[in-house]
Amino acid sequence: MTDAADSADAPFDPFDFPADLIAAQREAAELHAELHRFQGTLPWSREPHEGWEAPEQSGGLRGYGSSRPATEGWTAEQAATYDRLWQQWRDKATEVHQHAHWKQCTGTTGYEARQALKQLPEAQPVVPVQTSEPTQDDVTLTG
Repeated sequence: MTDAADSADAPFDPFDFPADLIAAQREAAELHAELHRFQGTLPWSREPHEGWEAPEQSGGLRGYGSSRPATEGWTAEQAATYDRLWQQWRDKATEVHQHAHWKQCTGTTGYEARQALKQLPEAQPVVPVQTSEPTQDDVTLTG
């Protein structure tokens, strides 16, 4: 982390991230994880849908059929929660992306520094993202 007194004398190091940037990246990662967990609880369609059962294809991609069960869609509360989480995540990701630190990065070093920031242990979400097993609402592939 950068100390303001030391940074005046030292050359710019794109991998020496300011504390507020690390904190913002962690918050963005936590919001993304929360959004991902919430999405896993939602029906497959936001709107009511009768679902479908597609027959197995013949021809080039044999064995790939798909289906979705009927759904009544999301409730107003689910939609409001999703929209709130989505907007919070976008706002925080924008804050990270537009941080003044990146203005000093040039060329591929900027890209490498952004990737390194995401990998810092202190920039990781407190609760790791856990992916769930596919459910009935997921696309069914037959093989």
